[in-house]
Amino acid sequence: MDPIMVISVLGGLILLILLMGAPMRPVRFIGQGFVKLLIGALFLFFLNAFGNQFGIHVPINLVTSAISGFLGIPGLFSLVAIQTWVL
Repeated sequence: MDPIMVISVLGGLILLILLMGAPMRPVRFIGQGFVKLLIGALFLFFLNAFGNQFGIHVPINLVTSAISGFLGIPGLFSLVAIQTWVL
């Protein structure tokens, strides 16, 4: 397909969504989930930065970010416990 045609179709779809309005509840839900994933990754980054002195390292990936982001500090502590005693 011609790149100009693809860009035109995508631009038209974006314009259509902007004019008609997207359902806000799914968009808000996806946005909140993405923000929680970023917060979870930030929690894990600081845990690895400060926990390195104590030998604590939890890898940062999609699953661990989701656990620490959606569950918060208790989820972060559970990841540390699993990393320390189980693995």
